[in-house]
Parts: sequence; structure tokens; C-alpha cells
Amino acid sequence: MSSLVWVELSSSAVKKNVNILKKFTPKGTLFCAVVKSNAYGHGVRQMVSLLNGVDWFAVNSLEEGLELRELGVKKPILILGYVPLNRLEEAVDASLKLTVYNRETITRLSEILVAKGKKVSVHIKIETGTGRQGLTQETIEPFIEQLRQSPAIEIEGISSHFANAEDPINIEYSYEQIRKFRKAVDTITGMGVKPKILHMASTAAAMLIPESRFSMVRHGIGLYGLWPSKQTHLMVSLKDPSLPNLEPVLTWKTRVVQIKNMPEGSFIGYGSTYKTTRPTRLGVLPVGYADGYSRSLSNSAYVLIRGKRAPVIGRVCMNLIMVDITDIPGVKLEEEVVLLGKSGNERLSAETMAGWVGTINYEIVTKISPFLERRIV
Repeated sequence: MSSLVWVELSSSAVKKNVNILKKFTPKGTLFCAVVKSNAYGHGVRQMVSLLNGVDWFAVNSLEEGLELRELGVKKPILILGYVPLNRLEEAVDASLKLTVYNRETITRLSEILVAKGKKVSVHIKIETGTGRQGLTQETIEPFIEQLRQSPAIEIEGISSHFANAEDPINIEYSYEQIRKFRKAVDTITGMGVKPKILHMASTAAAMLIPESRFSMVRHGIGLYGLWPSKQTHLMVSLKDPSLPNLEPVLTWKTRVVQIKNMPEGSFIGYGSTYKTTRPTRLGVLPVGYADGYSRSLSNSAYVLIRGKRAPVIGRVCMNLIMVDITDIPGVKLEEEVVLLGKSGNERLSAETMAGWVGTINYEIVTKISPFLERRIV
């Protein structure tokens, strides 16, 4: 027993999810695996080792891109986020592909490439309606003119990002974004620039909007067996009832580190927010908000022990939670506990936890501490 709190990753679930997502990635379309934010909290080192069947990787930051290179990744790596001007040289040296939308970035890149005698590939980000990174339509032409003055910068791709692709009820907004993207592409190609790769689709868009797939699809949340939204899951299931369900990759576990009997009327935890209404058998677990187990789960969540639900009672502490195991006979010291995942016939999903906290499944998994051990099973 090496850890008291750890994460298990199912290699078979990763393989299954990739095969399902390939059905939404037409032949000849590049499959880009998004492994930013520690692979959505799953552990980037472990996930990269399981994603042999993908064409590209995408990350958010320079640090993440460099980490993949240190792990031995030879495949193309696209940085989706911003790289500081004083660190662009590191990206060039590591052959990382850059997402660009600031003229200052192009100026600095040009200086670096002239000095080093190297080339770099960039992907131009277009603002189509998300209100984040990207060039607006009126800024495209001067940006391209500046890029054309730097022959060492290869304009390899054009990209954008959907604001609401996971909501099929309001799908028209996504189609409007596609129209804006195509207009931007026409502007750029009309200036004599012919990028090889166009990409806009996330997992939700690839599943629901075939027109969004272009020449590369960026698959993120689906890789990990999580649906972008309940609506996406429902629409995909209605369109193809025979399609296998995505399978969650991650199981989050801990162990019982103390068992004790508390009399009726005992207060549990900080703030005395819980008072026992019966003689209670209490289990203490060595996990808390420092590990990513949200404090908002206080007095509202449950964990799984021996395939049964044990309510979380009292406030979630920094490093501990308390659970009621009165109705689960036979629980022993160091008994395995499932915080997120499957135990017996019960499954505690990221979506269920997200509902308790008032957030989305993405946040639940990405907040799991990167310092916890990840095991491939």
C-alpha cells in the first residue's frame, strides 16, 4: 500500500473512448488529443502513454508542451494558450507549434528565427463568437501582411473555438460561428496563404456538427469518458442507439484511517454543522479540499464503500472528511473507499458530484490534485 489517496486510470476505457471518437473523426482528418491541465486531472504522463493511436497532442501552456517533449513525445504538439514573449525561444527550440493572434508575438518570433536560422509553424486563432483569444475579421489582413514578411514562420493552420457546441437546442449559434470561420479562412486564402490544417471542433462539435470537423478535430473531454453535456449524450444516443457509451477512465480512491463510535447528539467537523441523530459509526478518510475534494461537498455528498453509499457528514477539511458507515457492516481500518467511480453495482459519476457542487464534470476531475499518485490499471 503506497498511497492513502490515489487515482486509477483504466487503459481499456481509454482505448474504447478513442475508438468511439474516431467514428466522429472522418478518415483523413487528424485526431488531436487535448491533454491540457494535467490531462483534465487524469495525469498527463499516464494518459500520453495510453494515447498511442492519436495524430497530434494539444496543451494549454509552454510548460505543458515542454513536459510532453521531456516525456519523449515526438508527435506534433500544439500550444493552445499564450506563450510569453521572453519564452518564445524555448518553444522554437522544442519544435512546439504555436497558436498566434498578437502582432507582438510575430515580431518577437521573427527576431528569434532570424538569429537562430530556424523555422516555426503557427496556427492563427480566429475570434468567431467566444470572446476569448483570436483575431476579429477586421484585424486579419494586417496580421497576415505582417506574417508574410517573416518567411521563417509557416502558417500551418487556422483555428477557432465554439462557445456552445454542447447545446443542440441552440445549435444555430454554432453554425453562425462556422460561417464566420469560413469567412476568415476565405480572407486568408484570398491573400495567397494556403494553410494545410483547419480546426474548430471539440468533442461536442465533432459529435453534433459534422460541418465543424474540417481537417483536424481536437478531442478533449470525450477521451476521458466524460460527456460534454447531458444534451450531447442524449442527441448522440438518439441518432445512433447502437453507439457504445463513453467509459469514464478515472477512479479516485482513498482508505479508512480511523473508525469510531459517536453517541447520538455528537457534533461532527468544523463549525458543528452536523449533529448525529442516532448512535453513529464514523469513518475518517484522509482526503480534503487540498486534494481537490471540494469543500462544497460538505454534508451533501457520499462515498462508496463495499458498493454502498456512505454519506459525508460535517464540513470537508483541508486533509480529512468524515463519513457515516453505520449502515455498512464490517468496514475495517484501511478499507478501500471510492470517492469517484464504481464500487460494486454503484457508480458515483463526475456529473453527480458536479451537481452537488453546482459546476460541470470538467472542473471535478481537473481539480484533483496533481500530487496524487496515478496508476494505470
